[in-house]
Amino acid sequence: MRGRGRRKPYEPIEGVDPESILAQIDRHIRWLEARQYAESGLRTRRRELIRFGRWCAERGVERPADLNRTVIELFQRVLSRRVKADGLPLSPKTQWLKLSYVATFCKWLARERLVLYDPAGELEMPRQGVSLPRAVLSEEEVERILAVPETGTVLGLRDRAMLETFYSTAIRRSELVRLGLCDLDLGRGVLAVRHGKGNRDRFVPLGERAGAWIRRYLEESRPRLAAYRDDGTLFLSADGTALAPNWVGEMVRKAIEAAGVKKPGGCHLFRHTAATLMLEGGADIRFIQQLLGHAKLETTQIYTRVSLEQLKAVHQATHPGARLEHQKAHREAAGAPASGPRILLDEEELDGEELPRSLAAGAQEGSG
Repeated sequence: MRGRGRRKPYEPIEGVDPESILAQIDRHIRWLEARQYAESGLRTRRRELIRFGRWCAERGVERPADLNRTVIELFQRVLSRRVKADGLPLSPKTQWLKLSYVATFCKWLARERLVLYDPAGELEMPRQGVSLPRAVLSEEEVERILAVPETGTVLGLRDRAMLETFYSTAIRRSELVRLGLCDLDLGRGVLAVRHGKGNRDRFVPLGERAGAWIRRYLEESRPRLAAYRDDGTLFLSADGTALAPNWVGEMVRKAIEAAGVKKPGGCHLFRHTAATLMLEGGADIRFIQQLLGHAKLETTQIYTRVSLEQLKAVHQATHPGARLEHQKAHREAAGAPASGPRILLDEEELDGEELPRSLAAGAQEGSG
């Protein structure tokens, strides 16, 4: 049995002083693990904290007692100047996340009485700002992407079922690969998402179309993929094992490219699209929050900023200059010709432009 959600023990860092910062990082991760932190998040947290511990060791800061506010602030400045492989600096969100791991670790050190005070207690975190999703798909683009997999093949049918699941439920990539047969209730049209972000469970509705594709996948493809072993995972790889998140992301990106959609993104593009289209369709923001599994409403409210169709509709209905027909009716009501040259009223607009002859003549008469 695969035991979805069961956490694996972490191998201790070899060859380190048991009293060192690196050794305490291992203890800290095990402490978080015992408090049911998600395994995927713990792996990332452990990796980043080990980098921090080694950065400290290179500068002679090897034990928790050596940590102080100056060390933490120096690390923050280093992060602000760090560049990625593409030459771009780390985003404020990435810097905030890396520093939050360090801050939580320092708070734990103080709790365990390994330091006299929390060295990151007065750390001022970088401002993240608000960033919009890079792109949102239209309904027509979604249909083109969904039509890419060859559903006459075992793996193509599986891929179509996964794409439909992404679009219908807006779940994350890591949540999809952990889905089990026991999480699926096709009769009620419900999907159970277990150990989501923040280790939170939730139920999400599964649309009829996505349910139909999953049912077909279960009947035609999955029995052949699970021919030798079956650990209860819903979506299986060609060798019958659970899919890797990175592989799923690459599959979705290739489908987007094959559909001729020139928009960046992968699995999260379906998540953004589902949330935005539902909001534009009149869904309450709190229902979307529940669907996406956001702990805070403020996180979900980013989608109110990308609901352009609603904004355009309000703009069209209320802005006097939004519609060409409105402008035409206004001119006719005022006794002006329906068509004609644009009349420039502002002196700054007139500067450097040549007046039409009819208007120039009138201007000369007026000046006399």
